[in-house]
Amino acid sequence: MKRSLIERKLGKVEKALDKAIEKQEIPGAVVLARMPCENEMLEYAWVRGLAAARPERLPMRRDTIFDLASLTKPIATTTGIMMLCEEGSIALDDPVAKTLPSFADRGKEEVTIRHLLSHSAGLKPWREFHELLIQKERKTGERLLGTPEGREWILDRVLRGSLVHPPGAAAVYGDLDFIVLAAVIEAASNQPFDEFCESRIFTRLGLVDTRFFPIPVDGSQAVPDAIRRRVAATENCPWRERIIWGEVHDPNASAMGGVAGHAGLFSTVDDVMRFAQLFVDAYHGRNDSLPQARVREFCERQLLPESSDWALGWDTPTDGVSSSGKHFSEKSVGHLGFTGTSLWIDLERELIVVMLTNRIHQVAKRSRFDLRPKIHDAIVEAFMAG
Repeated sequence: MKRSLIERKLGKVEKALDKAIEKQEIPGAVVLARMPCENEMLEYAWVRGLAAARPERLPMRRDTIFDLASLTKPIATTTGIMMLCEEGSIALDDPVAKTLPSFADRGKEEVTIRHLLSHSAGLKPWREFHELLIQKERKTGERLLGTPEGREWILDRVLRGSLVHPPGAAAVYGDLDFIVLAAVIEAASNQPFDEFCESRIFTRLGLVDTRFFPIPVDGSQAVPDAIRRRVAATENCPWRERIIWGEVHDPNASAMGGVAGHAGLFSTVDDVMRFAQLFVDAYHGRNDSLPQARVREFCERQLLPESSDWALGWDTPTDGVSSSGKHFSEKSVGHLGFTGTSLWIDLERELIVVMLTNRIHQVAKRSRFDLRPKIHDAIVEAFMAG
């Protein structure tokens, strides 16, 4: 009886997704929600629309691979930092310059790893490095975009850049913090960032469809066609002059060769759900694949400054304006990705909602994209009715 009531109320989710597709706000979506209820685990999935409208018309599938965009930050980079903290290679309150000496330039000696994770370091949130590399290529005739040399050029400028405010004085969400954190991981582990993530996170946690797609230096296709046809297409990119399909959308991650700390990760709804479930299980001490004390520590708001809602690498609900909607508890963490992806975890209810869309692919207009809170509210209201 309870399950049938929940299923009826979950009809709102289907209607909201179908309406968004009809209004051309998204081409398609895959949504997966899970929550324990009495002696069973409730799980519901919705698959809607198209994974690609051009250059081919391909239907969305549950195993469609998405460009996760900024979900790279919590799943890959934050988790990597957490593992290195646990083994003692780094510490949250270490100055970044302890691991990356060149970061000390221009008054950044007091910036810590904690500052970077909570977006309170004072770095600029974003710079158009891809545009700067394009200009440099035009002047020199040398290819830099997507090459190791281009990646090092970007990293050097991030590490040697100046602050826009003192550490801890403000929390300004951005990408440069996580470009630095990936460099910390590489220096502390003595491994390339993608190789570290593959061996220490994805393989260890059983994430079979989660990976970076490095861009080949010779300009060839980043992934085999059989895999690419499983990937949701993203933007018709003006500066690359093609539809982005099977390679990272983010321009700076692309300029860095497809592997970066802020973007570049690809995955499926089931892999993101598996990661989230292991995270919840570790939080409650039921699984040792991630250290419980560290998981709990990283879920706490850092109050840097006091008004900030940021935990360590994770966002938390903001009253009245959260993409998680109205009902996720204060003990919740989540993150969004520009391409239309999101993950929200209510640690108290053990409710997980993974929503993956390709919202920037062939849409008729750029909407405010208020679909996420609608979906989250409908799911929570249905689950709690049971």
